[in-house]
Amino acid sequence: MAIQVTATALPEVKIIEPKVFGDARGYFYESFNAREFAELVAPGVEFVQDNHSRSARGVLRGLHYQIEHAQGKLVRVVEGEVFDVAVDIRKSSPNFGKWAGVKLSAENHRQLWVPPGFAHGFVVLSESAQFLYKTTDYWFPEHERSIVWNDESIGIEWPIDFEPMLAAKDRDGKRLSEAECYA
Repeated sequence: MAIQVTATALPEVKIIEPKVFGDARGYFYESFNAREFAELVAPGVEFVQDNHSRSARGVLRGLHYQIEHAQGKLVRVVEGEVFDVAVDIRKSSPNFGKWAGVKLSAENHRQLWVPPGFAHGFVVLSESAQFLYKTTDYWFPEHERSIVWNDESIGIEWPIDFEPMLAAKDRDGKRLSEAECYA
């Protein structure tokens, strides 16, 4: 197999590390293989959309989710470095309100699988970062929701010592206690 899969503190959220083949010319790796993903990460998942964003140092995006048409996301970084976070927002889960975070970078080639039922966000640690992700459902702006990044009840330990740059929707995100969540 060409990938190594490790569960995070949230068992459904997985770190995926591809086998990278490198030499003096550069490197090669499979960034996605549907058969391996189904066998080792999440069976029955179908991706319908790919997204690509570029952000400057200090930009924090999230914590996002869609209350209807919940999206699973397979995320990776192809330039720079981010701290990527998933928060379990399934009320029936024993891990409701808990989070897992991991550094993703162009150098470590790691990916993170964030299944439906989780909010997702990241902060850019490098000068800039290009962030690519596959989703299991399309974007429906009317169903998009945001939980505020610094909700004390979640207690995410963001590795930053500055006020992040936020979009208005993220600055105005709700606390987990006020947010619409999954059953």
